[in-house]
Amino acid sequence: MVNVTPINAVLEIHVETGLDELGKPVVKARSFRNLKTDAQDQDVMDVAKALAGLQAYSLKAVRKTVEVELTESN
Repeated sequence: MVNVTPINAVLEIHVETGLDELGKPVVKARSFRNLKTDAQDQDVMDVAKALAGLQAYSLKAVRKTVEVELTESN
């Protein structure tokens, strides 16, 4: 049996900062580390929207990445 232990979580906010020379959107990511691994998705979205509201750029995407450690039990 495999045990899964969350060890780290990161919130990424992707914002559109403008257009490139071909007129395609330029998207930049801002990362916020040390997110609680058990943070509820709705809470993460609410915080991401609040942080995006402080930006001069428009919000394009929100990502929550959780890193886990896998171990086997005997």
